[in-house]
Amino acid sequence: MTAPRPDVIRIAHTVFTVTDLEASRDFYVSLLGMNVLHETPGALYLRGVEDREWTLKLEQAPSEKGMGAGVRHLAYRVRSDADLDGLVALAEREGLPYRWEEELDRPRMLRMQDPFGVPVAFFRESRTYPWLLQDYHQHRGPGLQRVDHVNVMTPDVEGMMTWYGRELGFRTSEFTEDEAGRIWAAWVQRRGGVHDLAMTNGAGPRLHHWAYWMPDAMSIIRTCDILAGARQPERIERGPGRHGISNAFFLYIRDPDGHRIELYTSDYITVDPDFEPIRWQLNDPRRQTLWGAKTPRSWFEEGSHMEAFEGGWVQPVEGELKGIPAHVI
Repeated sequence: MTAPRPDVIRIAHTVFTVTDLEASRDFYVSLLGMNVLHETPGALYLRGVEDREWTLKLEQAPSEKGMGAGVRHLAYRVRSDADLDGLVALAEREGLPYRWEEELDRPRMLRMQDPFGVPVAFFRESRTYPWLLQDYHQHRGPGLQRVDHVNVMTPDVEGMMTWYGRELGFRTSEFTEDEAGRIWAAWVQRRGGVHDLAMTNGAGPRLHHWAYWMPDAMSIIRTCDILAGARQPERIERGPGRHGISNAFFLYIRDPDGHRIELYTSDYITVDPDFEPIRWQLNDPRRQTLWGAKTPRSWFEEGSHMEAFEGGWVQPVEGELKGIPAHVI
């Protein structure tokens, strides 16, 4: 009898290592207005105003050579302890490394390396706190609301999309393919939005971006004004604009270590069982930006290192698909 698939609810948090915690505090807290839920020696635990738990941990990078800024793991919440047991069984069946860890507010967390080298974690139990959504007197900056999704660069988009669908029940909402039918990017989800996880072709595994939902398009434009007012317009990498994929209004910015953050709003729901994934042709100019604006080359080529299971960084590898789409600055 086939074991039931683990019930993954949603993307939940990530852990960034940073080279200067105070510079990162200035960016995320002073400029973006994220809320400090906890502060410990060498670490900040941040959330948006709708998040009832921390969704971004900033951790001072160790001083050892070669261990600078990167991503320790991407974490998903699951429905039950039985789902964690199911993930252990999956890891053992496929020979994936795993161990039990704990984090602040998350006493039992399963840390794994997926078949594509991405460091992932899964947890059920998390301490929650009152949200700040209607405490408008405490809102600062542009108003980051809640964690939305993660995008990972991988040399095997189709393999990763297939594995996450088959083993973890992720459903595809949109995908990009070329004229030969090869898949260059995919957007998959668990909670009924466009995506919890996106996969972009490129040397990997690397983090492409971590994304927060925004209240509206004007809050994204306000982010640009805040960065300009702080004399840091160079933090703006791409946008503001509207994606063809997802239909979302977006802005991509870079933190002091180069970690890419997307501010995102106004996509659509995918909960209907007969929802058909939307196909995009690789060089359709409306795919990247509905308005046809070109994309910076850095957006396709740069990403953050990801932690190897035994420590250090996973060394990115190239895949069979070479090059980047047309319509690039």
